[in-house]
Amino acid sequence: MSGPHGPGDRLERIVLLRALGLGDFLTGIPAYRAVRRAFPDAEITLAAPAGLRPLAELAGAVDRLAPTGELQPVPWPFAPPDLAIDLHGRGPRSRRLLADLRPRRLIGFDPGDGDGDSATGPPCRWRSDEHEVHRWCRLLAAHGIPADPDDLDLARPGAGPDSPVLPAAGYVVIHPGASAPSRRWPADRFAAVAAVLHRQGHRIVITGSAAERPLAFEVARRAGLRPAVVLAGATALTELARLVADAGLVVSGDTGTAHLATAYRRPSVVLFGPVPPAEWGPLPGRRLHVALHAAKPGYRGDPHGATLDPALEAISVGDVLRAVWRVRGLTSGPMGESTDSRHGGR
Repeated sequence: MSGPHGPGDRLERIVLLRALGLGDFLTGIPAYRAVRRAFPDAEITLAAPAGLRPLAELAGAVDRLAPTGELQPVPWPFAPPDLAIDLHGRGPRSRRLLADLRPRRLIGFDPGDGDGDSATGPPCRWRSDEHEVHRWCRLLAAHGIPADPDDLDLARPGAGPDSPVLPAAGYVVIHPGASAPSRRWPADRFAAVAAVLHRQGHRIVITGSAAERPLAFEVARRAGLRPAVVLAGATALTELARLVADAGLVVSGDTGTAHLATAYRRPSVVLFGPVPPAEWGPLPGRRLHVALHAAKPGYRGDPHGATLDPALEAISVGDVLRAVWRVRGLTSGPMGESTDSRHGGR
């Protein structure tokens, strides 16, 4: 590899690796945009799951998406990139995937195995308790690429000719699912929250993946709601983004849907368990979001665990409803009319 590049250098090809899920993609947006600002003329490729392509376009920071899965080879039929940036982890597997592309320069965290950034600059050490957004901004800043952690807003997707008709704006999104049981608050508690909000006159929609449709219907049934409120499995990713962008409130666990609420500056109540919100929650400056976490400082559970995390279990229905009232106090007019003039993204 040649000597280090910096902002202002002319690079033709840059590849960013972040082949993870929706929440991971959204927390990486400030990093993608920082690279775009630093190298405005370069072709920037994001290596990520194919399903994220529509949101990658909305982020306005990359030119193309190279579809790949977690820790899978990056499809690259071009000449070696001028710069490859590991936004996936601290290696060595993710670093090796990018090294296989033979980039002129590779930026990533020092993996701690003696194969750090010595050839491209000072090593940047991984911090296990760092917020995910700040982590990648710090990595780039250490290599002369300034990044703004608050640059998280996402453009609202428009409706295409075949898009389904979604509810009028102002509803409450209840998102009861999560990828692991340890991060899945009980269905009966989500139902209790939905029932109270419904009795107060709020329209409810219940979202989730196709695999989460039975869970969504269970929540609707327990809450006494019509099956028609269940949109789980019936919305593509762009339609889910539109739903969240027009919501009056989002109530969710630690999921990608919660990060969409952050990206669209929609009021939200987010329930955390094994992972503290200091690492994955809304940034403090995002004032319309309340993160609930019942664990003692320093607690960390298993985010991929097969049973409900005790810290998440300790959050009661009353805790969530009180958080909803707190969010309502941060909004003007009916719940969901944001006081932040920047709603709508960029």
